Amino acid sequence: MDLDAVADELYGLAPDDFTPARDTRAKAARAAGNRELADEIRRLRRPTLAAWASNLLVRERPTEVRNLLQLGEGLRQAHQDLDGERLRELSVRQHQLTFALARQAAELTAQAGRSIGEAARQDVQDTLQAVLADPQAAEEWATGCLTKPLSVPVGFPAATRQPASRAATPGRTARPAAEVTDLDEARARRDDARKRLQEARRQAAEAQRELRAGERELAAAEKEQSRADEAERQAGQRVADLSQQMRDAEREQRQARDAARTARDRARAAGRAAREARCRAADTAARAQKLAERTRRST
Repeated sequence: MDLDAVADELYGLAPDDFTPARDTRAKAARAAGNRELADEIRRLRRPTLAAWASNLLVRERPTEVRNLLQLGEGLRQAHQDLDGERLRELSVRQHQLTFALARQAAELTAQAGRSIGEAARQDVQDTLQAVLADPQAAEEWATGCLTKPLSVPVGFPAATRQPASRAATPGRTARPAAEVTDLDEARARRDDARKRLQEARRQAAEAQRELRAGERELAAAEKEQSRADEAERQAGQRVADLSQQMRDAEREQRQARDAARTARDRARAAGRAAREARCRAADTAARAQKLAERTRRST
């Protein structure tokens, strides 16, 4: 394992997958005893969406990469030579090729499962413009390991056609119209970037407000759910208590019913015994009286 190989692998990954994979490679290097390599891997920065799209383009479209690099050499040479006719010709190709490649980069990211927005696609196109303008930028881009978009250097011709009224006249070197309008276009791009930044900040602030509102609603819902759960628990406990009380009352009712039945049975039995005793007493009294009468008569 070496740093170039690891970087080549990591910068082919989507930004969301970059950090976990980087940390895994760094841990593997440290486990292998290569602390220096592990530290270098950890210093690798996660790419932006536009940088990742640019890296995919380099990796997946090698023919278009060569065409863009060759076009950049031609443009820089024409710009250096102040060759207005050649510069106008190549500027047309510049516009067509950078636009087409930026679109291809967006298609590649979509195929990889992550679409990029218009702002990121414009950053890709700006990166391609920087590749055309600056050989060092071209070399950096061709590695397929960008971490952020590249910027177009001021003074390089933008992708516009030169009006006929700016054509060269005999005895005078023609100055390309693209070079004349470069500053205005740079300002326009800067103003557009500021607008996109302001809009992004507005959207971020709105998203933050929505997040806070959602968190408040979630907290209130969780609190309400907690109260409802407690009320349900208490109601369940009351039902259980009442059910037990009902079972106890039913048992006591059965016991009282049995006791009453037993008491009635004993009362009936006592009543019968009392009647029988009265009858026996009356019979005994009657016999005693008869015996007494017979005794009197015999004397």
